Amino acid sequence: MKHLDKILMVVAYYWMKRQRLCNFMVMVMLRMYMNKRNRSIDDGFHSRRVNTNVVKQDALESIIGSGGDRNCIWELQMNLSAFSSLCELLQIQGGLNVNGHVSITEQIATFLMILAHHRKNRSIQVCFYRLGEIISRYFNKVLCSILRVQSLLLANVEPVPEDYMDPRWKWFKGCLRALDDTYIDVTVPETDKSRYRTRKGRISTNVLGVYNRDMNFVYVLSGWEGSYYLVDVGYTNGRSFLAPYRGSRYHVQEWTQGNRVPRKYKEYFNKKHSSARNVIERCFELLKKRWAILRSPSFYPIKTQNHIILACCLLQNFI
Repeated sequence: MKHLDKILMVVAYYWMKRQRLCNFMVMVMLRMYMNKRNRSIDDGFHSRRVNTNVVKQDALESIIGSGGDRNCIWELQMNLSAFSSLCELLQIQGGLNVNGHVSITEQIATFLMILAHHRKNRSIQVCFYRLGEIISRYFNKVLCSILRVQSLLLANVEPVPEDYMDPRWKWFKGCLRALDDTYIDVTVPETDKSRYRTRKGRISTNVLGVYNRDMNFVYVLSGWEGSYYLVDVGYTNGRSFLAPYRGSRYHVQEWTQGNRVPRKYKEYFNKKHSSARNVIERCFELLKKRWAILRSPSFYPIKTQNHIILACCLLQNFI
């Protein structure tokens, strides 16, 4: 009986060894199969890997190359000649340089695309195969470069001369052009919203602009002195301000309905005043129409948002 027990113990021992060996062999075969499959997937992935340099070049080429003026105007709101001049200006006068592997043309093109179409960082990432941090960094570089040349882009102030014959401006000798303000929606921290809330409940910043007769900005959010400016009824007459008469017809659309002939000297003055000052309202409309980033709030810091507004005004002058 004891001899039989020993035999059974030996058989059980070798059976257990055999099971372990079989399990080990199964695991080895399974691991070999998984490694082979992973290698085939990796090989297929690497064979389909995109050459990002070619994609970046093609994306830029479609805008400022083969697409011609049409694509350049659609995407950047300016033709190829203006874009080339802007690149030269920002490089020479604005201190913009090539840092890393991003060319001057790509830096400015992505900046203009964001302003013109309010494209988000992720959208530019997909288009140019760039990291979000890189896009943000070069956006701020181009923005600072434009602000450096603002003295070159702002229009000069020249009073209306005595012998000026333009029917809109000849009545206002010595006028430095028209002044008005507009609201542009912004995004601010919750603690600052009360400071930016308008009477209509919108969170906006007030932009003060002065235009000349060529529809170019003379001042943006800056003080003024000397001579005078044409202003609407929101302002009062005073030193350097020439406002229209209150209580009389003023706006252009009021003169297109019914009797178009002024009946009093106040109406005559208001009609001429409105005709001259109407240029600034058209300028603000054109500014927001051209740069979509001004038509809805962006999520940059408020200081950057204010700089973006100024940059749009400067680019408007440049174009």
